[in-house]
Amino acid sequence: MRWFSPDRLHAYWRLMRADRPIGTYLLAWPTLMALLIAGSGEPSLRVVVLFMIGVFIMRSAGCVINDFADRKIDGHVTRTQLRPLATGELVAWQALLLFVLLLTIALFIVLQFNQQTLWLSLGAVAVATLYPFCKRFTQLPQLVLGIAFSFGILMAFTALDQGLPIAAWILFVTNVVWTTAYDTEYAMADRSDDVKIGVKSTAILFGGYDRAMIALLQLLTLAGFAGLGWHLQFGWIFWLSLIIVAILFAWQQKMIWWREPPRCFAAFLHNNHVGYVLTLGIAIDYWF
Repeated sequence: MRWFSPDRLHAYWRLMRADRPIGTYLLAWPTLMALLIAGSGEPSLRVVVLFMIGVFIMRSAGCVINDFADRKIDGHVTRTQLRPLATGELVAWQALLLFVLLLTIALFIVLQFNQQTLWLSLGAVAVATLYPFCKRFTQLPQLVLGIAFSFGILMAFTALDQGLPIAAWILFVTNVVWTTAYDTEYAMADRSDDVKIGVKSTAILFGGYDRAMIALLQLLTLAGFAGLGWHLQFGWIFWLSLIIVAILFAWQQKMIWWREPPRCFAAFLHNNHVGYVLTLGIAIDYWF
């Protein structure tokens, strides 16, 4: 395949996981929440657009480096055996080149903001790059992903010149907990393959207590958002959205009850609903 042939471009597109945008959505929702809060419901359109482009770029970069790290593993996992590096459509140096290109674009975006935001972005890149390798030496890679997925929250506040107030940290910690919960659902879908190849995850760590631990993490997520709503004195629209989220979490518990891999993966995807319900709840509360 030539560098810019349709097949090659499609392989790069899939390597970035752009054909499966759920990760972009899950990264975008808490970032939008932070922008809404930092901007008192009216963040600059320019800032929102730049952050959403940055979300897509950084999620894509994270997928590329993840597949680079897992290039010798993905072929042994049913759900990932058709990824471009696993099939040989692309090779390692091409993935690294794409990763550098995406980080260069991300750097150009973050240079539009202040120095504090730039420094935070370096931390975000470091954690995002570390995450794919964590499953080799820690049973808590989902926690590391949660931290990586939450840097955008802090950057949103600093980009809007709000510093890092208590609200930013409440949302940061809450999102880390929520991400750990839904990525554990994701890990449950791959658990049998991961055990065979020696990859670590919270799904393996929790074992038979996986559903209970996810339920605990979901309760802590609800408590975190409730604390945020109380701190910011949100009105009834936000609290209604939080009740809906509690129902969505209960539904996810039903989905993972029998630990069937397709249902666990569906529960992971279901968190997109959690994200937009909360984001809309915050937005409408500010607007009305």
